[in-house]
Amino acid sequence: MVKEAKKHLEEKIIPFWEKLKDPEFGGFYGFMDYSLNVDKKYVKGCILNSRILWFFSNAAMVLGRADLKPYADHAYRFMKDHCLDKVNGGIFWSLKYDGTPEETIKHTYNQAFAIYALSSYFDLTQDREALDIALGIQKVIEEKCTDEYGYLEAFDAGFNPIDNDKLSENGVMAEKTMNTLLHVLEAYTELLRVLKKYRDGLFDLSSCEEKTAGYLKKMLNTFADKIYNPSLHRQEVFFDKTWHTLIDLHSYGHDIETAWLVDRCAEILGDPAISEKVAPITNDLADKIYHRAYVNHSILNECERGKDDIKRVWWVQAEAVVSFVNSYQKDRTRTDYLEAARDIFTYILEKQTDGRDGSEWFMWTDENGEPIPDAPIVEPWKCPYHNGRMCLELIKRCL
Repeated sequence: MVKEAKKHLEEKIIPFWEKLKDPEFGGFYGFMDYSLNVDKKYVKGCILNSRILWFFSNAAMVLGRADLKPYADHAYRFMKDHCLDKVNGGIFWSLKYDGTPEETIKHTYNQAFAIYALSSYFDLTQDREALDIALGIQKVIEEKCTDEYGYLEAFDAGFNPIDNDKLSENGVMAEKTMNTLLHVLEAYTELLRVLKKYRDGLFDLSSCEEKTAGYLKKMLNTFADKIYNPSLHRQEVFFDKTWHTLIDLHSYGHDIETAWLVDRCAEILGDPAISEKVAPITNDLADKIYHRAYVNHSILNECERGKDDIKRVWWVQAEAVVSFVNSYQKDRTRTDYLEAARDIFTYILEKQTDGRDGSEWFMWTDENGEPIPDAPIVEPWKCPYHNGRMCLELIKRCL
């Protein structure tokens, strides 16, 4: 898959996102409709900008392409100059096309993606300013976005709690979500990786490393003790303040994504006790998705109250490829996982990828692999992070 992934990355995904750079107002254009029309005055989601910053930083490093660094620099400047709230701290939710604030709410999920991106950008550039911004946002999360039970979700510009309508759905208003916990974990894992990498270099990072490792251990214990449901072999999704689940919902995509992200976290932490605790859980999640949601060469979306949502979502397919490869690498006897990864990767190239010139991936396909019309090609959540990361992981894992 490596050859195909590299070709897809360099010939489809990278050129597409390069062309969305906004040379006038900074950042990247925030919307392209199904007919491939770019709305240059659409809002620019700060999550989208963070994910683009992460993508170009990692693509430049993994591919050894210095020509991609200017795109990462461009995204970094936009984050630093516009997405960052210089008065209250943290990252805004979205900006107008010209870089002025649109929605000034602060969401823990959004803060996490900024840390994720800035950590990778620091790895690319060794620019201490980027690392300091990431550590500042981490401080904001830990001081303003937590209670005694874990991470809270949504706040106004001044970090006063508000309803979590950005990450609540399916008829509930959640005080805590699996999704936010997962991506804080993901962000802190990347931060810890670079803190360890540069611990003996020009920077004294030991205290930051120790704190970040401690936060990750707490998150992994919450994941194991509160999020994971061993009787149903799944994660719960939406919770009240004290981690009581609110709805019968099985998110297939988040479970398969979690399976490899938690493994990555445990690897970076290097704590044998934590690894021993979470390994059976990530094994169980991957196996459950393989047997429950792997249908017709692709992965279903979710199951609410026993009813499957059968549409295929772009990011779910990308994460499944990475996760099944990861599971195979853990246990080389499970060649069925490797075959599933190859099968889904073929589905992506043949069905999920939009063959039209100037496009990238369809957001959704139906049970027959046909694109669901009118879903945008780019919007605040549709980015090069999941599919770009899939290609980069396959290249790094040499499969």
